[in-house]
Amino acid sequence: MLGMLGEGFIVSLQIFCLTLLGSLPLGLLVAFGRMSRIKPLSIAVQIYISVMRGTPLMLQLMVVYYLPYFGFGIGIGDSYRFVATIIAFVINYAAYFAEIYRSGIQSIPRGQYEAAGVLGYSRAQTFFSIIFPQVVKRILPAVTNEVITLVKDTSLSFVLSVPEMFTTAKAIAAAQKSMVAFAVAGVFYYVFNAVVAFAMNLVEKKMDYYHE
Repeated sequence: MLGMLGEGFIVSLQIFCLTLLGSLPLGLLVAFGRMSRIKPLSIAVQIYISVMRGTPLMLQLMVVYYLPYFGFGIGIGDSYRFVATIIAFVINYAAYFAEIYRSGIQSIPRGQYEAAGVLGYSRAQTFFSIIFPQVVKRILPAVTNEVITLVKDTSLSFVLSVPEMFTTAKAIAAAQKSMVAFAVAGVFYYVFNAVVAFAMNLVEKKMDYYHE
C-alpha cells in the first residue's frame, strides 16, 4: 500500500511543481494585462480572471480535457489526462496569482517610480530591480496560502482519473474495504503542507531586509 501511495505522491508532486512553474510567471503577465491602459486587453483579462475564480476547478479540469474532442473533434487519449490537468491548474492558479501580484504592485508608492526615473532607470529596470523585490515580500503571505491550497487541490485530479495520491488511496480503500489508505494519504498531505509552509516561512525571513 505504501509503495502505491508513494507513486501517487510523486504524481501529486509533479502536478504541484509544474503548476507553480507555469502559473507564477503567467500570473505576472496576467497582472500586467489586468493593469494595462489598453481597455480591450484589460477587460478581456478581467473576464478571464472572473471566470477562473468564479467557476469550480473541477469543472475547468473537465472542460480542458473534453474541449478538444467535443469542440474540435480532436481525438484524446489517456496521455492527455495529465497534460489537461496541468493546463487547467496553471490557468486557474494564474488568475489567483495575478490578483495577488496586482494588489502588491499597486501598493507600492508612485514616488518610487518617479525617483527611479530621475536616477536614470528604465521602466523595466525600475520594476525588476526596485519594485518587484518589494512586491514579493508583501505578497508572500497570500502566495503561501495559495500554495498550501494547491497541495490539497491536487486531489481534484481524480476527476480525470490521473493516478495521483487521492485517486490511488480511493482505489486501495475500495479494494481493501478499509479507511486506512485514506488515513495514510491524509498524513502524506499534512506532511507535504508542513514542508511547504516551512519552506515559504524561510523565504519570508530571507526577505526581511526589505523593510516597509
